[in-house]
Amino acid sequence: MTQSPETPTSSKAEEALANATNDASLARSIARSAEIEADLDVNPGRYRMLTGVRPTGNMHLGHYFGTMRSWQPIQDRGVDTWILVADYQVITDRDGVGPIRERVLSLVADTLSVGVDPERSTIFAHSAVPAENQLMLPFLSLVSESELHRNPTVKAELEATDGRAMTGLMLTYPVHQAADILFCQANLVPVGKDQLPHLEQARLIAQRFDKRYGRADKKHPVFRRPEALLGEAPLLLGLDGEKMSKSRGNTIELRMTADETAKALKKAKTDSNRVITYDPENRPEVSNLLMLASLCGAGAPEEIAERIGDGGAGTLKKVTTEAVNEFFAPIRAKRAELVANEDYLVSVLHEGNARANAVANETLDAVRSAMHMSY
Repeated sequence: MTQSPETPTSSKAEEALANATNDASLARSIARSAEIEADLDVNPGRYRMLTGVRPTGNMHLGHYFGTMRSWQPIQDRGVDTWILVADYQVITDRDGVGPIRERVLSLVADTLSVGVDPERSTIFAHSAVPAENQLMLPFLSLVSESELHRNPTVKAELEATDGRAMTGLMLTYPVHQAADILFCQANLVPVGKDQLPHLEQARLIAQRFDKRYGRADKKHPVFRRPEALLGEAPLLLGLDGEKMSKSRGNTIELRMTADETAKALKKAKTDSNRVITYDPENRPEVSNLLMLASLCGAGAPEEIAERIGDGGAGTLKKVTTEAVNEFFAPIRAKRAELVANEDYLVSVLHEGNARANAVANETLDAVRSAMHMSY
């Protein structure tokens, strides 16, 4: 018997069904995020928030406006705030760690300079928390290889390898992220819409663990279920008009001086039209600088463009430079004080590591007990 090939119609139908499912899931996530946002001011004690950054380079304005600016407000609302320095994840897609110690301490300084208080928040490196990483073993038994390959980050990395073999750590990256979230019983994770699949993987692992090894008392699962706090991060391009990336060297770093910022912005790509307008679709580079100036308090992008008029790219870059340097001046001043005291930065990290280890050990004990491995 000859098997008939799949028809284009059925493929389109399956794709449409998948898209509809994803759209429905996104709608539920948006609605739930709005509920959590409203509840944060009323019941902040219900939540433990975890967010993290890979120390693959120095933090830049994309990191700040994408996530870092939300850390202090969340902390100040009374939410138990945990900041992860994801140092092991540096080697998921790289051959070495680079100047890792310098970058880790730089990230700690950046975190403190944007208002995170180490007395109220926990700043830690996951390489210093053995019990967290030990969770990778039981977690890996709860996922399939096909699920890992379907993860958007893993798929994108595989497509970008250009034939180079993917490391096992890169393939299991979603499971490592799940361990980051679940070990500390975080139930709130600020993410963009594109990161929801990672959070869903963590929820699935927690659900599967409790289903397979669940305690006799089903009312008290081993892991809390993490939920998304969705934010609309502005899409900032790099100075070359491409995606902003530490590896491309097209960023403005938080640690830069005012002069270094001015020098970098002078090289920013624009276009030949002297009249400045805000048109993200047709004039992305010009609009990017207008958005950056706007985020730094210079007014709405359209208003800034109208003020500049036919002043050209030179005036645009001058306005943007002034806005950026004025906005980040207090952050940079505080950061300069912090980096001058390396012993303090190390002590902050050590104290955060100690807190993280205490929680991780409790979680691992609960996992061992559930798996009947307490002996």
